[in-house]
Amino acid sequence: MIPRLLSLLCLRLCVGQSDIPVNGPPPKPSLSAWPSSVLPTKSSVTMRCRSPAPSEYFIFKKEGFVLDSGKPHDLTEKMAEFHIAELQQNHGGHYTCESFSKWPNGTGTQPSDALLLLVTGYLSKPSLQAYHRGTVPAGSQVILQCQKVGSVLGPVRFALLKEGSSAPVQIRSATGRVLDFSLLNVTARDSGRYSCVYYQAKAPYRASIPSNPLEVSVTEPPDTMREGYTVGNLIRFGVAAVTVLILGGFLLEAWHSQRLSPNRPWPHNALGE
Repeated sequence: MIPRLLSLLCLRLCVGQSDIPVNGPPPKPSLSAWPSSVLPTKSSVTMRCRSPAPSEYFIFKKEGFVLDSGKPHDLTEKMAEFHIAELQQNHGGHYTCESFSKWPNGTGTQPSDALLLLVTGYLSKPSLQAYHRGTVPAGSQVILQCQKVGSVLGPVRFALLKEGSSAPVQIRSATGRVLDFSLLNVTARDSGRYSCVYYQAKAPYRASIPSNPLEVSVTEPPDTMREGYTVGNLIRFGVAAVTVLILGGFLLEAWHSQRLSPNRPWPHNALGE
């Protein structure tokens, strides 16, 4: 009995068993794409499945069908990778992953949230423009308009992309050729180069060439409130100092007048007597 308990304790400490819930299924993993989930044809992508607890192996699926399985380097790791080289149109679609652990009895997680992989270059390039050109102040609203050309069979969605982001900033459906993306209450972090694509909302998820990039620049205004407080404090301090000096002068004058008042008897020695 004791050796069994020691063995279970060792396994719990060695593989991070404390991260696995005692009751109920473990939390679902997360799936991300690097460098992005929207990539041009013939490029490469790496999908990363991260489990909330150390797992024995991972399964990658596309549209519910198993594509591949992978193992972490050791049982203390919580991530496995799935690589796709030379992306083609048929790679577009929704991907998920699941993680499995032998604690207990090979329990598997729920599937991750679906990740939509778009392979661009199969539809005509749209245009992207902003209603307000140039620099915009922080806190304002920026509207970017994406317009596709030509007609596409079936429902279409638009995706707003930002350079350096691994996932679209926004995805929206549209019935016409034009769609407006709104960036609300922008900050300096919203500055950057944006582009847009449109794609078929159903398989095979053909996506357009990305639009030409559009630069968005957001400036943070100076902290006028803090500066106002500083100036106000200086003014109040100066007024208080002047008031103190004036009152001090009055008191000194009154004291001096009282000292030299003729109604006050002078000491005899002061008269030379």
